[in-house]
Amino acid sequence: MARPVVGIIGNQYIINDSYPVHAGGQMNTEAVSAVSDCLPVLIPTDPRFLSVEELLDTCDGFVLTGGRPNVHPEEYGEAATEAHGDFDRHRDAITLPLVRACVERGQPFLGICRGFQEVNVAMGGSLYPEIRDLPGRMNHRMPPDGTLEEKFALRHTVEFSENGPFHRLMGAREVMTNTLHGQGIKQPGARIVIDGYAPDGTPEAIYVKDAPGFTLSVQWHPEYDAANDPVSRPLFEAFGRAVHDWVAGKARGALKQTA
Repeated sequence: MARPVVGIIGNQYIINDSYPVHAGGQMNTEAVSAVSDCLPVLIPTDPRFLSVEELLDTCDGFVLTGGRPNVHPEEYGEAATEAHGDFDRHRDAITLPLVRACVERGQPFLGICRGFQEVNVAMGGSLYPEIRDLPGRMNHRMPPDGTLEEKFALRHTVEFSENGPFHRLMGAREVMTNTLHGQGIKQPGARIVIDGYAPDGTPEAIYVKDAPGFTLSVQWHPEYDAANDPVSRPLFEAFGRAVHDWVAGKARGALKQTA
């Protein structure tokens, strides 16, 4: 049988200062294929080329990836400043309504870093432009130098709520994660439950309350070494199960309609 299709949200880049591309990290592709057991498909997030409705019909689940551009603060009622960094309004135009549609339909998604922030904004929340500028917060940004292994090294703990979905999934209240982000949740959106925090109080794990489908999202990057990392693997496995269940549910619905 064909594997379920997972749309991996792509980002826009300029190669050699002149050639525009849509791209996605190989780590995400490998995690979706090898750990979630789904068919990874890179999505060019631009409303000129596709619609949210087409994505919902084509893909069974979605990975909302990280990316250098940030959600534009106009999406949560604030003015852009230099601290907000770069933006990708085309991605905003696709992912924010996509999150809301998935929540309503019960279609599974996994939010990662920027994707985590998109889920919060899509549900009406806001973001801090620069976590490290807040009193008492650590620098969560990716180290500027070093090997890939050093940049994605485990750097701080995340503590989950007692008996919350992340605690139950991981089998532990506290885990070690990497950290490669500048922004973070300021005001949680409607129905956003913060289920895990870094030691400095930065939200690191969320889900959408009473959503009928999989909505777990994390501020760290679990796609790195996902097949072997004891925190990443159960997250991608659980997401994969949710996508397979979504496909099975569609199949049951189709059988009922033809019966």
